[in-house]
Amino acid sequence: MYQVEKAKISDVETIHALINDAAKKNQMLPRSLQSLYENIRSFFVCRDHNGKVLGCCALEIAWKDMAEVRSLAVARRMRKHGIGAMLVEACLTEAKGLGIKKVFTLTYVPGFFKKQHFRVVDKKKLPHKIWSDCIHCPHFPDCDEVALIKVL
Repeated sequence: MYQVEKAKISDVETIHALINDAAKKNQMLPRSLQSLYENIRSFFVCRDHNGKVLGCCALEIAWKDMAEVRSLAVARRMRKHGIGAMLVEACLTEAKGLGIKKVFTLTYVPGFFKKQHFRVVDKKKLPHKIWSDCIHCPHFPDCDEVALIKVL
């Protein structure tokens, strides 16, 4: 029914629309097209039987033993169909294959990640590398995202 696979360059504009649609609803932070093209290798997409992209998620390495699940977005009409869970699982599988021991996320929707067995953690416990992204955020330094982590 649905297939999760690595994203292609041709998926960038759809990924951009999914992420920025969610960002308009304050469910996540926006991403620029440039950022998405630069980081497309980090992304997974979920496609329907016609090949249409229904959702996206990225796994980005933060440190030698830690990665971040980010930019999880699912088309509004397709939410509550397990697509987000499938995308997160693809990221976790890739992280395990890379030898990553911990995966974290910063989110406005902590309940979803708790269902995926992530636990809330103090942001101060995360590597300083993430703050290099945070400094460019419009919410910096008053971040209102919740940090969660999962040990693999």
